[in-house]
Amino acid sequence: MAEMTAQDIMTKNVVTISKDSSIEELSELLLKNKISGVPVTDENGRLEGIVTEADIIVRDTDLHFPRYFKLLDAIIYLESFRKFRENLKKHLATRVEDIMNEKVITIKTDTPLSEAAEIMLDKKINRLPVLEEDGSIAGIVTRADIVKSMTLKKQ
Repeated sequence: MAEMTAQDIMTKNVVTISKDSSIEELSELLLKNKISGVPVTDENGRLEGIVTEADIIVRDTDLHFPRYFKLLDAIIYLESFRKFRENLKKHLATRVEDIMNEKVITIKTDTPLSEAAEIMLDKKINRLPVLEEDGSIAGIVTRADIVKSMTLKKQ
């Protein structure tokens, strides 16, 4: 029997959001659909990023300036200043575009499930948008979809 692919288990009616949407609209969308993240698309339905509950949570946490010390008139940061800048941007965010992750890991419809599962584990992510050849979203595969597919294989 051939291995199942992303197309076999993906959710086809993908809930998406525009990068111009507000954080409040995003929160409502996640709650209403009982999901923890959504792809961000442009007006043509092409993937621009992904945004999750974790991105919203960062926005609502206390912002801490990274610890540093001075050495011969130089400032040496003990923590990542780049991460601080990213968190500051999210902290001040009012639009989805301000908190979304633009570096989205995606798969194609013919990606084997074993490969999709490996990607999720290696990259510590919960969802993989599935793209058509033209860059539009064909579906989405979540960890829950992979778990469900394991029960389908046994039947």
